[in-house]
Amino acid sequence: MSFIVVIPARFGATRLPGKPLLDIAGKPMLQHVFERASESEADGVWIATDDERIRVAAESFGARVCMTSPEHRSGTDRIQEVVAQLGLDDQARVVNVQGDEPLLPPQAINQVARNLENFPAAGISTLCELITRQEELHSPNAVKVVFDAQGYALYFSRAAIPHGSSVQAANAFRHIGIYGYRVATLHQFKAWPPAALEITEKLEQLRALTNGVKIHVEVSQHRIPPGVDTEQDLAAVRAHIARLKE
Repeated sequence: MSFIVVIPARFGATRLPGKPLLDIAGKPMLQHVFERASESEADGVWIATDDERIRVAAESFGARVCMTSPEHRSGTDRIQEVVAQLGLDDQARVVNVQGDEPLLPPQAINQVARNLENFPAAGISTLCELITRQEELHSPNAVKVVFDAQGYALYFSRAAIPHGSSVQAANAFRHIGIYGYRVATLHQFKAWPPAALEITEKLEQLRALTNGVKIHVEVSQHRIPPGVDTEQDLAAVRAHIARLKE
């Protein structure tokens, strides 16, 4: 299985400025993410950034860095620039790992990459998990996904889908924001304008669905701990890692 990992990292997060470089157990958060990605089966791991502070920090812990345009609207656009810089073949595979996922299991990265290999009709692969809390089902912050019998996504929404679902029915799934891409799909994605559904739901993956790209979705084989979006998330991750060290 051949693939690379790209970790897009921005310094200017609104809620947590400088988020990739925030300290967790004596290391910047980005280093934790890089180490988890390096434990996967990837042929290589790159950090993509437009910020010199992130470049210096990443190179200090041995990461390869691609400097990218500050004009990118999304991590997907930033990853597309990286694969263009690297000159990757259209059928090469790349996994997008978010820079605020310091607890991401490396096995989840492998699962996403393997599904691109096993499902050649898919241009994108991703993961989901069963929703077990009613409040999560109805939260717009938890993205829901429905998929067909072969695992191809039918729709993603911030609303509770399917209609009438409940945690008791065990048929509602939360999308996990890790993606595998074929390089050709990344180049196409960059060329498409934002889709109407994407703008309505504020979900970038709907641009791909709108343009006929098959997105393969599979239930994650490993529990995915929450990422870091807020100070409370950061405190929880710090406490979790401290417990592991004990």
